[in-house]
Amino acid sequence: MRTALVYHEDMTVARLLWEDPECEIERPERLTTALERLQQEGLEQRCLRLAAREASEAELGLVHSPEYVSLLRGTQTLDTRELQALSGQYDAVYFHPSTFHCARLAVGAALQLVDAVLTGAVCNGLALVRPPGHHSQRTAANGFCVFNNVAIAAQYAKQRHGLHRILIVDWDIHHGQGIQYIFEDDPSVLYFSWHRYEHGRFWPYLRESDADAVGQGQGRGFTVNLPWNQVGMGNADYVAAFLHVLLPVAFEFDPELVLISAGFDSAIGDPEGGYHLESLSQSVCMVVKALLGDPALPLSGPMEPHRSALESIQRVRAAQAPHWKSLQQQGSAPMSPSACSPGGRASPELPGGPKSKVAEAQASAALSSLLDQLHLHPTPPVRTAVALTAPDAFLVLPPEVLRQEGSAPWEEIQAWARAHKALVQDEALTALGKVLHLLSGILDGQVSGGIAATPAPAATLDVAIREGLSHGARRLLCVAVGQLDRPADLAHDGRNLWLNVGGKEASALSTLEVSVPLPGTTGGFVTCLLALVLPLAYGFQPDLVLVALGPGHGLQAPQATLLTALLRGPVGGRVLVLVEQESTSQLAGVLAQVLQGEAPPSLGPFSMASPEDVQALIYLRGQLEVEWKMLQVAAPRVL
Repeated sequence: MRTALVYHEDMTVARLLWEDPECEIERPERLTTALERLQQEGLEQRCLRLAAREASEAELGLVHSPEYVSLLRGTQTLDTRELQALSGQYDAVYFHPSTFHCARLAVGAALQLVDAVLTGAVCNGLALVRPPGHHSQRTAANGFCVFNNVAIAAQYAKQRHGLHRILIVDWDIHHGQGIQYIFEDDPSVLYFSWHRYEHGRFWPYLRESDADAVGQGQGRGFTVNLPWNQVGMGNADYVAAFLHVLLPVAFEFDPELVLISAGFDSAIGDPEGGYHLESLSQSVCMVVKALLGDPALPLSGPMEPHRSALESIQRVRAAQAPHWKSLQQQGSAPMSPSACSPGGRASPELPGGPKSKVAEAQASAALSSLLDQLHLHPTPPVRTAVALTAPDAFLVLPPEVLRQEGSAPWEEIQAWARAHKALVQDEALTALGKVLHLLSGILDGQVSGGIAATPAPAATLDVAIREGLSHGARRLLCVAVGQLDRPADLAHDGRNLWLNVGGKEASALSTLEVSVPLPGTTGGFVTCLLALVLPLAYGFQPDLVLVALGPGHGLQAPQATLLTALLRGPVGGRVLVLVEQESTSQLAGVLAQVLQGEAPPSLGPFSMASPEDVQALIYLRGQLEVEWKMLQVAAPRVL
């Protein structure tokens, strides 16, 4: 099994023993509801189930002081009045006689998951835990958090497994100041957090949650804060944050392990706090599906980031550019500090208030809409199919991949072939029939994605584009790599976006026909994907992606698989890769793996993009960002 699920029912024992509107939302049902939903969806059965163990006090001491651990140990014998008095010494915290046991299980679950991944027992996993951890500090509980589960897991991975580079991604809506404080001078741990900030007027009300807090000493540049100063951030804002901040830095850092502090209070359907049980359980299921390699639901809504989001992205890129080469290469100008300095604290709306009821109704409607989309996009029964014209003794495919034997009807093959001289040969006709049959399976929802070999890539691609647009695809993205030209008589009706990677020069004949030279370095290739290919793909919102690796495509297996893997996201996995016959043995196997949801192989050491590649991307962004807003890395100037 590729994915572990770590849990222990004892983590549901601790609960609030007195009246406290602020703390009552942190309740055992957060875990039980999520686990029940995993079971109902059949996801628990697909995971390697591990029972959490208690972390030892020595393991707790990797982050927390002996005095603090001793204090928590002592809560086991306190009565309710004493527990309430001790809880009142901290911000938004409650203790229970079982808190120490539950919190040690939460840490132990994280450590077991680290062991399972780093020993190769699984590829990834989810630890379903409470109490949470990212606000907890060396000597203090904070914000429902007792021990800092993720921080201890990172220190454990360094000490026990000898790791030197760990990335922590914190997507909770609140800033995980506990993790930041613990690692702010440590260059071996890169901490990234996006969080609601509102110029310092949202909990935890800290100046050091802003974009210019980048770490201290040797750790400068290894704290990356992306503060949201406006509420209501949507899909476009989060994708822009991924493409223009997190992923460039992550690729350059090249982590040996990624730990995610997965708070779901920014998820759709949750009005305040991350404790809406329906939204929480659905979010947990979606994360487990992603870990299992299932294609994600395509994003809906307009893909145009808010101006406030672009201002935040611009500020964090400016603050981090001195520390990361990948952020120095796209030409975003520094910005002045926040227009609004931190003011007085804004009291968070407590459950039951008038604003809370309106927000809850709006969140409930948004969640219902998302659930409707889930029912309209069921997971295809076949995740990946491969269509070959002849058996290949050197090709090794994952056992779950379907080797397609079927073909389109002969009359249909002949009808398409008459328009192309390159398709008159028997081998090309056979390949075309298999491509059409595979494409039909994808468009009909029977197959998620696939790979097809062809001796005539240009002609086959032309047919695939036209067939896709005429049989179900409203918008089709074609990423052509190598010596391939856009079909001359293809309609310019806004339904096809043509992107050629490997063209002679950077050009935009229109906003729907773009060409860029193939970068010659790893850094240049990654920057091309993150700054051009993916912003166009997410902005276009296609129903189908065709990736064509044509003559002279020049991609090594790690590059081809990374391109394919990343293009699964915008289209919900509906990717068809056309491979030139001669490249089948080298590429089909690894491409099948990433279409199955496995991670692509490493690109190797990060190297700077050449000045020519940087200028090409800057030129294309200038030509296209008025139409394609996802290309923007800074807020437009106000004239």
